[in-house]
Amino acid sequence: MHTKLFKITLGILLILFLFSTEIIFSEIETDEVLLAKIQKDSFKYFLDFTPEETGLTCDSSAIGSPCSIAAVGFYLASLTIATENNWITKQNAYERAKTVLNSLKNKAHGKNGFFYHFIDPKTGKRVWGSEVSSIDTALLMAGVLLVGDYFKGTPIETTAKKLYENVQWDWMLNNSSLISHGYKPESGFLPYYWDTYSEHLILQALAIGSPTHPIPPHLWNEWNRFEEYNNDKRIVYSFTGSLFTYQFSHAFIDFRKLYDMDINYFENSTYATLANKNFCKNLSSKYITYENNYWGLTACLGPSGYKAYGAKPGRAYNDGTIAPYGSISSIVFTPEKSISALNHLYNTQKEKLYGQYGFKDAFNLDRRWFARKYLAIDQGITILMIENYRSELIWKYFMKLTPIKRWIDLCGLNKKNS
Repeated sequence: MHTKLFKITLGILLILFLFSTEIIFSEIETDEVLLAKIQKDSFKYFLDFTPEETGLTCDSSAIGSPCSIAAVGFYLASLTIATENNWITKQNAYERAKTVLNSLKNKAHGKNGFFYHFIDPKTGKRVWGSEVSSIDTALLMAGVLLVGDYFKGTPIETTAKKLYENVQWDWMLNNSSLISHGYKPESGFLPYYWDTYSEHLILQALAIGSPTHPIPPHLWNEWNRFEEYNNDKRIVYSFTGSLFTYQFSHAFIDFRKLYDMDINYFENSTYATLANKNFCKNLSSKYITYENNYWGLTACLGPSGYKAYGAKPGRAYNDGTIAPYGSISSIVFTPEKSISALNHLYNTQKEKLYGQYGFKDAFNLDRRWFARKYLAIDQGITILMIENYRSELIWKYFMKLTPIKRWIDLCGLNKKNS
């Protein structure tokens, strides 16, 4: 009798164990499947909103949207991801990349190797009276160099190298020790400079690492590192406190083993992401959006237009608007929290917020507002950061680039100084 009872009990325990194990593996698989789906759907944006004849990606899904050159940088980088994930063939990616680089070489308008922020996607001509942009050119060149290395030994590598070497980074200093935000032919250099921590780390890296028109390495130390403690963690913070400022450079540069004296910017972005999440939690009694455990304050569309939403430390402008890419693109810094956030977003707001190109740009439950548009750079950062989490693909290629190695060595970032 006891033997029979023992066997029955053992059988029940075995079934429960197998059932629980199946649930665990099912959850892991679900996370992987959802991540892959979000990536692939987001990439479809670039397929549908990039004119085949020029490869100059539209800034948004709005009718008549101009091309954003930063979006083109993300498009080029995403072509490598699409190839490695078998969404498109390598030959197709090659042809697309070649079209982009030829357009940049022969059509896209700019000055001294820099490009206008917004250009006509069909002609490459300047639109909206936009500026020749330093940061957007840097993000473009990041994609250019990446795809050049991915197709090493081909004409794409040659053209990519030439485009990068044409950029006169030192000209954008305007005889100062800081890089200007941009230039307009009507009025000259913009009166704003990259003088504090922000997404400009990629700009600094490419400017210092340039073999043809570099800025002096000591200028790496000229911009301010304003610090504030949050939950006992020191954060070198950006002015807006927007998550994209802690993400964009990291989409290309692997900062995990790099130290700016005693600052590790990967660790810094991790702390800033956690601070952003906690900031939303602390305002949960004020905003319905945050009350429902959504987080990720970053620049995005809002009920009153495009805003640089952010958290403390920083200016911390907010009105209850959340951009899905904010939490999702922090996945390399806070994997468990970001995956939990994307599951929560997908499971609760799928009908209103998720479409054929992945998550739409933003939403605000307090205002009962949901964005109808997609923004290219937000889809792009989502694709790249998820891939870095899954395979480190972009990091692997980008960190091998000679200009990046030169920047690291010249600025002494490969060793920790306490």
